[in-house]
Amino acid sequence: MKSMTGYAFEEWHGEDISISVEIKSYNSRFLDLSVNLPSFFSRLEMPVREKIAAAIARGKVDVFIKIREKNSKLSVLADTGAATAYAAEISRIAQALGRSEAVPLELIIQQEGVLNVQREYDNEYYWSLLQPVLDRAIWQFVADRQREGDNLCADIKKMFAKIEDCAEFFTQWQPKMEEIFKINVVKRFEEVLGDAVDEGRVLQEVAALLVKYTINEEIVRLKSHILAAKEEIEKNPAPGRKLDFICQEMNREINTIGSKNQFSEVGAMVIAAKDALENIREQIRNIE
Repeated sequence: MKSMTGYAFEEWHGEDISISVEIKSYNSRFLDLSVNLPSFFSRLEMPVREKIAAAIARGKVDVFIKIREKNSKLSVLADTGAATAYAAEISRIAQALGRSEAVPLELIIQQEGVLNVQREYDNEYYWSLLQPVLDRAIWQFVADRQREGDNLCADIKKMFAKIEDCAEFFTQWQPKMEEIFKINVVKRFEEVLGDAVDEGRVLQEVAALLVKYTINEEIVRLKSHILAAKEEIEKNPAPGRKLDFICQEMNREINTIGSKNQFSEVGAMVIAAKDALENIREQIRNIE
């Protein structure tokens, strides 16, 4: 189990090149991956995405890659035609305004298209430098998510254990509830009929109450959901979505038990189970 929040930073420095990789992630229902690369290395975005997606199932993931060169291979081409056109038009504007100063060279070369920069680079070469840095960052990032995920997992297991205790309490109370129903029905009949109590009528009344208030089916389903949740935690490396669904089903059973409940002892355990389940659902929002 991994958390959806994590952080990693790795860097490497060569003689003429330095590379840094920073990865951050937050909660998200799906994998939402954003890769920020220098524009001239845009062709490397796809292999970066593939590596990240292979290691992460879901989360809002931001990747920042910086590549700095001391002696980069640049080609600067001047478009003298564009420069001449800019100078002529700027001079015409100056004349229209009644100004006679010369057009500054700095102003002309700042105009779009006057100076064109081309960077020469080999994709495979830069990828060979970036890949090991990216791999270390991903390893560190996954380890950070795993560390926090282990803490979340321990807490979630503790909360499921509390719900399991509540389910066991409900199981033990089921026959007690039947006995209390019978005692109360007999008492009511005796108040009206005295000793002339019809045992068959008593059993009918008790059966009617059990049909209305029995929680046996809800207990069975609740225990089944608990077992399913435990299995997901143990076997599924990214159980977040499935656990969320299981918790919805558990919540339905606990609510039904609460609505049928007639006893304060059971009511207290319903509250305890709902509190533990709410804690689990809060934690699940943070896991992959």
